[in-house]
Amino acid sequence: MKTILVPTEHYESMRSTLETALLLARRCDSYMEGFALRFGISEFVAVDMAGGFPLEAFRQEGLEDEKQARQVFESFMLSNSVPRAAGTAGGLSYGWLSDAPEGENFVGSYGRVFDVIVLGRPDASAMRLHNKALESGMFESGRPVLICPPTPPRQIGTNVLLHWNCSTEQARVTALAMPLLEKAERVTVLTVSGGAGVPGPSGDQAVSYLQRNGIAAAAMTVEINGRTTGEAILATAGGLGCDLLIKGAFTQSRLRQMIFGGTTQHILEHAALPVLLAH
Repeated sequence: MKTILVPTEHYESMRSTLETALLLARRCDSYMEGFALRFGISEFVAVDMAGGFPLEAFRQEGLEDEKQARQVFESFMLSNSVPRAAGTAGGLSYGWLSDAPEGENFVGSYGRVFDVIVLGRPDASAMRLHNKALESGMFESGRPVLICPPTPPRQIGTNVLLHWNCSTEQARVTALAMPLLEKAERVTVLTVSGGAGVPGPSGDQAVSYLQRNGIAAAAMTVEINGRTTGEAILATAGGLGCDLLIKGAFTQSRLRQMIFGGTTQHILEHAALPVLLAH
């Protein structure tokens, strides 16, 4: 996790996102790069053609948003004594991409050359742009996305809960998370008995895989007991005092989860700890 991408916005929860990204960067001695996440002008062209929205005013507003996002990002780094990167040398540092294109799709494409993308947890106040950027990162980058809670944790990746549902998605995020799992002091592999999952290797077999990779993981099974799978996972994470949840995202289809609800959707909406997700 040596390279961290932080799409930056000028909104209330950005501080927690930056705090969480910095915790991860300090733990992994990483480079953090920010860029301004902005709406694309093309989304408003049709409206402007009907005379309903002045595009020049929108362009100016976008430039102001970019300026504010950069100020938020760089002021945070300076206040935390994070040095600006000098070339491609390693170590804790930061940089800013000043020519990032507009639109959420850039998150998914540019994120392919980073180890992890860091975004805040979506909530009722989150803009559509933020939620679309999260989808772009998760479905288009091929990289994990770290979802940050509204309140930053004190530490990250020391006490890790890995939800095992036997799926391809969970296998993928487990592999991507190996640098963090190797650093963790405690790793619990959770199976929710009676919960959502697919046929595949058991939680005990997942533990054996991790142990053969030098990770002192332990298995844990909880009953669903009338809860949803997402509720059971978050309750277990809270009970164990975990500071990171590792979860495969959207084992069921994205559309089905958006319409009927699902484990990933519940965790995205309610997690009070950082969550590393990958599809």
